[in-house]
Amino acid sequence: MQNLLKIVGFVLLAACSGSWETNYEDPLDPGVTRGWNVRDVTVQLPDTLTTTEENSYAPNADIVWHGEPFGDRKAQAARIVRDGISQGASSLRRGQPVKLIVTLLEFHALTPKARAQAPSAVHNISYNIQVVDARTGEPLTEPELIRADLVAFTGAAAVDAVVQGETQVVRITRHLRDVTAGWLGIGPDPRQAFSSAGR
Repeated sequence: MQNLLKIVGFVLLAACSGSWETNYEDPLDPGVTRGWNVRDVTVQLPDTLTTTEENSYAPNADIVWHGEPFGDRKAQAARIVRDGISQGASSLRRGQPVKLIVTLLEFHALTPKARAQAPSAVHNISYNIQVVDARTGEPLTEPELIRADLVAFTGAAAVDAVVQGETQVVRITRHLRDVTAGWLGIGPDPRQAFSSAGR
C-alpha cells in the first residue's frame, strides 16, 4: 500500500512537471551600477502571500520552506532573499547611495517528502526588484520581475549535498547572489531554462 501511495505521488508530481528559468530582462548597465553604493536591501512581503507546513510533494502555497527549524517561514524566506541579494550587490560600495527594494512573490522550496522521494524538483523563487536613491527615494530603475528558479537536489544527492555543506540555505543564497550580480551587470549572466517537476 505504501508503494502504491508513493507511485500515485510520483504521478501527481509528474503532472506538475514543466519548464523553469532563471531570467530577467537585459542586465543593467555596469557603467551606471558601478557608480552606486548599495546601502540597504529591503524585502517586502505582501499580505496576500500564503504559507503552509503541509508535507506533500508540491503544496499549494507561495512560501514553502522546511530548510530550517520551525519558525516564521515568511521571515526566514525574506532573510535568505535579503542575504543573497546583499551578497550579489556587495561590491557596489562607491558613488550614489542606493537601496534595493524587493517584493517577494514566491519562495517555494522542497518539503521533506519531496526532498526524500521526488525524482526531481525545483526551488521556485520570484520577486520584483527596484533601485531607488537611498536619500530621496527617487526610483532609478523600473520595478523588474526576476525569476530565480534553481534545480533542487533530491534523494541521495540531497543527502550528499548536506554532508558537503551544500544545504538548501547555502545553495539558494549563493544562487540569489549570482542572479543579482548578473542582473546588476557586475557578474556572469546566470540566465537559463530547465525542465523539472515542481509546483
